[in-house]
Amino acid sequence: MGVLESGVWALPGPILQSILPLLNIYYLERIEETALKKGLSTQAIWRRLWDELMKTRPSSLESVTCWRAKFMEAFFSHVLRGTIDVSSDRRLCDQRFSPLLHSSRHVRQLTICNMLQGATELVAEPNRRVLETLASSLHTLKFRHLLFSDVAAQQSLRQLLHQLIHHGAVSQVSLYSWPVPESALFILILTMSAGFWQPGPGGPPCRLCGEASRGRAPSRDEGSLLLGSRRPRRDAAERCAAALMASRRKSEAKQMPRAAPATRVTRRSTQESLTAGGTDLKRELHPPATSHEAPGTKRSPSAPAATSSASSSTSSYKRAPASSAPQPKPLKRFKRAAGKKGARTRQGPGAESEDLYDFVFIVAGEKEDGEEMEIGEVACGALDGSDPSCLGLPALEASQRFRSISTLELFTVPLSTEAALTLCHLLSSWVSLESLTLSYNGLGSNIFRLLDSLRALSGQAGCRLRALHLSDLFSPLPILELTRAIVRALPLLRVLSIRVDHPSQRDNPGVPGNAGPPSHIIGDEEIPENCLEQLEMGFPRGAQPAPLLCSILKASGSLQQLSLDSATFASPQDFGLVLQTLKEYNLALKRLSFHDMNLADCQSEVLFLLQNLTLQEITFSFCRLFEKRPAQFLPEMVAAMKGNSTLKGLRLPGNRLGGGQTLGRERGKELGL
Repeated sequence: MGVLESGVWALPGPILQSILPLLNIYYLERIEETALKKGLSTQAIWRRLWDELMKTRPSSLESVTCWRAKFMEAFFSHVLRGTIDVSSDRRLCDQRFSPLLHSSRHVRQLTICNMLQGATELVAEPNRRVLETLASSLHTLKFRHLLFSDVAAQQSLRQLLHQLIHHGAVSQVSLYSWPVPESALFILILTMSAGFWQPGPGGPPCRLCGEASRGRAPSRDEGSLLLGSRRPRRDAAERCAAALMASRRKSEAKQMPRAAPATRVTRRSTQESLTAGGTDLKRELHPPATSHEAPGTKRSPSAPAATSSASSSTSSYKRAPASSAPQPKPLKRFKRAAGKKGARTRQGPGAESEDLYDFVFIVAGEKEDGEEMEIGEVACGALDGSDPSCLGLPALEASQRFRSISTLELFTVPLSTEAALTLCHLLSSWVSLESLTLSYNGLGSNIFRLLDSLRALSGQAGCRLRALHLSDLFSPLPILELTRAIVRALPLLRVLSIRVDHPSQRDNPGVPGNAGPPSHIIGDEEIPENCLEQLEMGFPRGAQPAPLLCSILKASGSLQQLSLDSATFASPQDFGLVLQTLKEYNLALKRLSFHDMNLADCQSEVLFLLQNLTLQEITFSFCRLFEKRPAQFLPEMVAAMKGNSTLKGLRLPGNRLGGGQTLGRERGKELGL
């Protein structure tokens, strides 16, 4: 290689340009720097390789700046999943190079699909250098269309997440399209993303953890982030996550006796099933005392006492009101279809213990003889500041706390009660989180728990959450009340995007049995000043209260961008009130967008808006502006724009110009629109 490479370097530019297409991807990638020094570009070659080997076209919305990096990143993923045969093309085959190692330094985002394909290969010892390279280059980890996975795959994923998140540079984790989330796997991804680490049974010790522990003393703050300073009370999220992680590790470590099938779980049966072999469970979660834990430190109370405490505290918990949205029902575990390649049949005693584990943390909501309770409440307790013992399960004090991600995205991942509770408890102390996206997760009344956790997070020192994207089919709160509650809970938020597709029950006050949300969520007190710079709202059908929207806008003096989608007001006067508020209180507003709004009767209000001397860009898309009086309204609109020297852009797609189309083109050309 050295002789060939040195010879290539000495070639004149034109000759080098002619031989570049003849090189395989390994040599082509290595002489990239030399080609650039000679003023040659390899982008066309990499683009041709993409077209011929990947045989897909990038999205029209994607702007590819470097075809070399894009090709090598896709090549890495295909080789990892086994969907490309490197021996089938001479341009991909070279025995002196490792395809994974050679392309790993170009990987910025990695997608794990289905049954965690690729996780086992990456943590294998022959690919140790590949994983080390990924830890420094990878920034985004995505999960798509996950299915139920076996114990070995989850153990490999645990090691992979530990290396890439805790000791690596991954800052974003995204989950897409997971119709039936597996509780153990979902909680594993969440807890690892939040920075918690407990090695699995029988797994190799982490070499990097050993080096880190020798290099520095354990930070007291890391362990107290979830527990709170000077507060011995254990957080319910830690106990819930510890139960999930410990139960999974226990089923991996040894086979449990076959459990009798059951259809209901009581407080006592849940306690017994989770603490079966309780000595081993506590030993796993509580290792021997270390230098930062006194040997005489007391452990969790005994199981019976804990059960009593959980019973008393949970019974005093005030439930959030039920919303009109259909709540997600407990989801049953899928069985793999027989006959498919790679399908495995769950047999033996271990399979029954896994079924019991999944059952305990999935089944919820039914009562029997006053003794049965919702599993989410039993496992995780209340969010109102009480301290349930959560079945006596130890906290994550035995876990080590490492770096955590800054961006979490959940797209179309239905959250059961227990999953939502665990997420909320982790969020309440996730100070490194900067951006959170929850899209169509079926939160329902769990939105109140989410608001409480966000309020708790906002009170944490060092809270970095600045962007929140929330969308769902239903909400127990009208969208404007939900927006008001969010800006109250997170006054330092910079970006808020919120969308609700269907009206809530509270939009119809005449519905019988329509209970209101907790008073601390929708208090009538004035909204404090916030730091919002970008606000996007997608409204359900029905007229919106203009005064409430105005109060939100008045408190958002730093607002620079506002987008209203499908907003409906009772009268043009209400719309005019909103525009007047923007002109008086939002002096920093630069971009304003209206989409799918009927503004045919609001032409005078639109002319008033065009006179706003702070706006630089306005968009009216599908607002039916020229449905009435097009010939008269368009000249008035052009005259108003001529008097606004700050307006740089006006977009009018889908507004039925009709007879005024020609005039609009002429005046638009004159104004540079």
